[in-house]
Amino acid sequence: MGRSRYHFLENQPHFLTCTVVNWLALFSKPELVQIVLQSLNFLQSHQRIEIYGYVIMENHLHLIASAPNLSKEIATFKSFTARSTIDWLKANQSGYWLTQLKLNKQPHKTDQNYQLWQEGSHPQAILDWPMFQQKLEYLHNNPVRRGYVDDPAHWRYSSYRNYVGQPGVLSINWIEG
Repeated sequence: MGRSRYHFLENQPHFLTCTVVNWLALFSKPELVQIVLQSLNFLQSHQRIEIYGYVIMENHLHLIASAPNLSKEIATFKSFTARSTIDWLKANQSGYWLTQLKLNKQPHKTDQNYQLWQEGSHPQAILDWPMFQQKLEYLHNNPVRRGYVDDPAHWRYSSYRNYVGQPGVLSINWIEG
């Protein structure tokens, strides 16, 4: 397996995507979204990551974030949320989802029975204000493009509300243009 062509730049905001294996719609369960939100909140509250924008969809999430070692923090986030999600699925007898996570596990992952996240997060360094605005607009309009809501403010799991002065489910850091 080759090395990723994607690289993180230190202390630079990046646009990231984390996708559930086989695009399984696990985050249609609010309890599993809470695991993601609590993990991101923990990383923020311990000054390990700064989040400038986010959206959590049913099978993936997008972030605009930065950290001194963003690659490590995203790996930690994915590992923790995978373990917590699998534990929740086991505790709630979610056999269908566990079977799917087992069937979609990469063969080289011999040290585990399940895989939640696809490998990688495809980081794109955000180098200027227009690029930041474009990525933020892209992630905020994801639920609208998917036809789930008509207005991005109606999607609970997005930083759009933060940007229009409404309470969001996760705090964000502001970047001035």
